Amino acid sequence: MARVVVYTKDYCSFCHAAKALLRAKGVDFEEIDVTDDELLQEEARRMSGRSTVPQIFIDGRPLGGYQELRELDAEGELDQLLGLTA
Repeated sequence: MARVVVYTKDYCSFCHAAKALLRAKGVDFEEIDVTDDELLQEEARRMSGRSTVPQIFIDGRPLGGYQELRELDAEGELDQLLGLTA
């Protein structure tokens, strides 16, 4: 299975939705809460090129946020990226 890292803020509804989608798929992920940590926020910005949360990474590759996660799921591509299909 792929390694999934999600940068979040505790008050972000899109972060909650992204985590719920991943949990519904049975995916283990590492959550990095950047709510009160400017250094971690900068790390996420540097790695993704984006300043919003969530920022989702699959095997080190920036995927985007909740919208991109949902679109990949709707297109049937997310399971493959997560290693859930053969």
